[in-house]
Amino acid sequence: QVQLVESGGGLVQAGGSLRLSCAASGWILSSHVMGWFRQTPGKEREFVAHIRWSGGNTYYTDSVKGRFTISRDSAKNSVYLQMNTLKPEDTAVYYCAVSRRTYSGSSYYTVSSNYDYWGQGTQVTVSS
Repeated sequence: QVQLVESGGGLVQAGGSLRLSCAASGWILSSHVMGWFRQTPGKEREFVAHIRWSGGNTYYTDSVKGRFTISRDSAKNSVYLQMNTLKPEDTAVYYCAVSRRTYSGSSYYTVSSNYDYWGQGTQVTVSS
């Protein structure tokens, strides 16, 4: 069993920055992948970024490339999302998730149903 707790959301002006954190309790193996998704009312959960626990390989959706950075700290069992140059369209509830399945390539982890555990979410609001 894995429990995930996100923090770091808030209200920021366009062009500003926020850093989201996700602390995991329970075991994370080198083969696991942790991801960030976001969701706005009435829309499906959208992939943002993921990172492979072993090696730190990362993958981003096009809309955040060059602005967001995902990282992990193995010693703290935590994953982070540094968000820079925020835009109003980044406003959403952000969720972290972990997939404990056999590694299946980067595209596999852009699909929310391929994750096994989810945090409760943290609200990010970007004002114009």
